[in-house]
Amino acid sequence: MKSTTYHYDKIAEAIQYLDEHFKEQPSLDTIAEQIHMSSFHFQRLFKDWVGVSPKKYLQFLSVNYAKSQLQHNENTLFDTALETGLSGTSRLHDLFVNIEGMTPGEYKNGGEKLSINYSFAESPFGDMLVASTQKGICFMVFVEDVESGLLELRKQFPKATYQRKVDQLQQAALFIFQNDWSKLSEIKLHLKGTDFQLKVWEALLSIPQGKLATYGEIAKKINQPKASRAVGTAIGSNPIAYLIPCHRVIQSSGNTGGYRWNPIRKKAIIGWEAAISEV
Repeated sequence: MKSTTYHYDKIAEAIQYLDEHFKEQPSLDTIAEQIHMSSFHFQRLFKDWVGVSPKKYLQFLSVNYAKSQLQHNENTLFDTALETGLSGTSRLHDLFVNIEGMTPGEYKNGGEKLSINYSFAESPFGDMLVASTQKGICFMVFVEDVESGLLELRKQFPKATYQRKVDQLQQAALFIFQNDWSKLSEIKLHLKGTDFQLKVWEALLSIPQGKLATYGEIAKKINQPKASRAVGTAIGSNPIAYLIPCHRVIQSSGNTGGYRWNPIRKKAIIGWEAAISEV
């Protein structure tokens, strides 16, 4: 876990530098020097994590990239996303994510009767905590350390019983980060949220990998076109990192905007998805 976190931190540091200096088109040597690595090691590590060279990745981090995603289709990107859906040609769209909201009782009583398994795992974008009930994944977040991750989980379900245990539900969810996605099966989510939040989270599932949508487009999708700010709040409360792709929602200006688990991580995921979508 330590080595993976170190590598992610280095890649995140490089992405932040690229984001701030992309107009200068810095050389490979310059970027490597900024993160105190040899050019050879940095080039190899970056390509292993991101799938493309640092030079090509500059395109994915620029605001122009985000804007181009909003302008290259006659329909809006979100309309295109809906037409493509989860059955599109991209490998990720073979995944079917099924959301089930918790019952009013489960929602109100803090998970008093819930038994939750949890585990920690590595991902291409840092360490994660994954938790599950008998019905599905209830929590999946990027974490900086074990203690803070557990604290965040217990705040969600203060009265639940917990067991550190890896189960099949968690394994199915984490398989999304593997290179071979042909074996992906249905992933079930068991979520604590208001009706409005659940609608927003379900809408996010229609945005294909490598594509982006705006907060306003999500608001229109749920038939509340004036609720962009409320949509943003619901997106910020998303308890399932990556699987519910809140990282694919950006501002109408083309800026990538904030992210619950660090805006730099959001840029990394957007670029990674754009790169592998071209494969």
